[in-house]
Amino acid sequence: MRDQDEQRPASERPASPLEAFLAWPLAAATQIAHANYRLFESLLPPAKPAPSRDCSFPWTTANTIALELGSMRLRNFSSRADHGPAALICAPYALHGATVADFAPGHSVVERLIQNGSSRVYVTDWRSATPETRYFTIDNYLADLNVAVDELAPPVDLIGLCQGGWLALVYAARFPQKVRRLVLVGAPVDISAATSPLSHFAADVPLRMFHEVVRLGEGIVHGQQMLGLWGVSHGPDEADVTLQFSGTVDPARRVELRERFRRWHAETVDLPGSFFLQVVNWLFKQNLIAEGRFVALGQSIDLSKLSAPICLLAGSRDEVVSVDQLFAVARLVGTAPEHLVKMTEACGHLSLFLGTEVLSHAWPNIARWLVQDPDEPQAGSGRVDAPGMGTRSIQRSVG
Repeated sequence: MRDQDEQRPASERPASPLEAFLAWPLAAATQIAHANYRLFESLLPPAKPAPSRDCSFPWTTANTIALELGSMRLRNFSSRADHGPAALICAPYALHGATVADFAPGHSVVERLIQNGSSRVYVTDWRSATPETRYFTIDNYLADLNVAVDELAPPVDLIGLCQGGWLALVYAARFPQKVRRLVLVGAPVDISAATSPLSHFAADVPLRMFHEVVRLGEGIVHGQQMLGLWGVSHGPDEADVTLQFSGTVDPARRVELRERFRRWHAETVDLPGSFFLQVVNWLFKQNLIAEGRFVALGQSIDLSKLSAPICLLAGSRDEVVSVDQLFAVARLVGTAPEHLVKMTEACGHLSLFLGTEVLSHAWPNIARWLVQDPDEPQAGSGRVDAPGMGTRSIQRSVG
């Protein structure tokens, strides 16, 4: 069935629940492509959707607000204030909030970093769009990210998750002296390197349809409205697969985590229309980052001049971002081969951030890599795990 779906036109393929994490506006726009504007408007709720508020979903790890900016709250999870470089997680700015980085005990990137040697950990908690911020562009988010980095005494270790990954990569190329090491996880960078459901959506839908989404939202892409229109629901099995439950999980704990996952999925953020249209056009239509034509804060981005050590983590079963769309970074940057690590996990997209297996294996390796002397041999580099493991690989390579 999956092979048959791959051969069908992208506009006809059924959307999997995990695609909601990143592709929800694109899926909504695909529906527009198959109906005229009047029909689409008739599908929308008659009342104007209530704006998504700043997320109330609880964080797992204790934290404080280090900085309040127009686009984000900079959250501080540090165990010590003045020891070692700061690790700044650039969270995705998509359908759901930044709590994807700190979902639950045993399902938290923040928790794993702290447990494995990172004493200064911060997260970009992006704000939901409002009428006042509906014209925010990519440059607004890069500028506030720059303020946050300066607050942390650069150079920092920058960790980009999903859509936060391409933003972190562009930032590192724009301000290379401010980034010590760069980690990119499940991030779409070179859309031409391979196909994925996300890139199919963007290719199939005319740009004017995305503009119509923004127009109907009066400059805002409303998360709740798109969630309701798309009609995606997460059942118990979806939570089990994403969170990678083992047979030893207590049944009561399993029920609790399933409910937490349902609550997390139901809470959305709104996107500024201007930002949304730039992402669709510049990244997924024109592929400007990979082609060397992306302009960030007034300067053209040349990835070949970026030489910081880089770690790439991809999911071999990722339904949103293909492995090659991320691993293309290796041939685009100027990082020396001995300072570039590729890691793969046999998992889907959300499991890269929420799955117990990934968090138990890949993320401790990443944390140790962050604190490792850059001249030491990379732990596990050049090695593929034994057949008995069969689910992950770590290698140091480019191309």
